[in-house]
Amino acid sequence: MNSASPETLPPPAPETQPEARSGGWRFLIDLIENILLALVVFLAINTLTARVRVDGYSMRPTLENGEYVRVNRMAYEFGDPQRGDIIVFHSPLNPREDFIKRIIGLPGDTIEIRNGQVFVNGYAIEEPYIQAAPAYRGKWEVPAGHFFVLGDNRNDSSDSHAWGTLDTELVIGKAVLVYWPLEEAKILSHPQLIPTQ
Repeated sequence: MNSASPETLPPPAPETQPEARSGGWRFLIDLIENILLALVVFLAINTLTARVRVDGYSMRPTLENGEYVRVNRMAYEFGDPQRGDIIVFHSPLNPREDFIKRIIGLPGDTIEIRNGQVFVNGYAIEEPYIQAAPAYRGKWEVPAGHFFVLGDNRNDSSDSHAWGTLDTELVIGKAVLVYWPLEEAKILSHPQLIPTQ
């Protein structure tokens, strides 16, 4: 008795059109994911940091007019402000205007300026970063919740010697580096102005 073997059929040809369609969808999904990721990273960076353009000469020679500075908005969420820090803040005279200055006095400090020298709690501080010695004099007590700030270009700066101490609520963050123009790029130094007590 002859047995009949089932007829074997050739395998069906692969359909190329659905694959092409799924490849197009995959590309579109990847593109959307990359755009969303870039947006999340951009928003995170802008939440944690700020970009500020230096406008004027009050921080000369440390910072020059037109330089761009990166500011750490979270610096004082995780650490304490220090004398010597360069900060960006809303002007006490016009909150829509931002200033950049150096912290000289912390809450509780006594600041005195006389004979071209700045004294913090009786210590004469060394300031190799300033343009020139201050040509003014005065004495200030820094209240709680305030800083005493000065521009490095002491005689051409609207700062605490002119309008008083700065409310810490106005602080945007700590300036950490100059990033533009590239030939001027540098990390900003924050020197210790007086010995730790």
